[in-house]
Amino acid sequence: MPLFAYWIVLVIDWAGVLVGLLAFVHAVTQRADAFTAADRLSKPAWMAITGGATLAMLLFQFYGAGMIFWLAALVASLVYVVDVRPKLIEVQRGGSNWW
Repeated sequence: MPLFAYWIVLVIDWAGVLVGLLAFVHAVTQRADAFTAADRLSKPAWMAITGGATLAMLLFQFYGAGMIFWLAALVASLVYVVDVRPKLIEVQRGGSNWW
């Protein structure tokens, strides 16, 4: 793999880990009753999903034999960021926020 392509893959790999980590930290810092009020899975379930996804992205790489696991973990983290997090913010603050 050329050096330029290696750096692009490395940035994508670590960006995915960062998204997973931010999703996990957000899930940890939210109230447990907000998940129920937002009609989503429970707080422990989302902590397990986002934490496991982050761990999977650390163990597997974007480019390699474990890419399917890395992609599944990224999708799980993005579902939290795009779907669950806005609903939690809406339930807790009554509106949307950029983060």
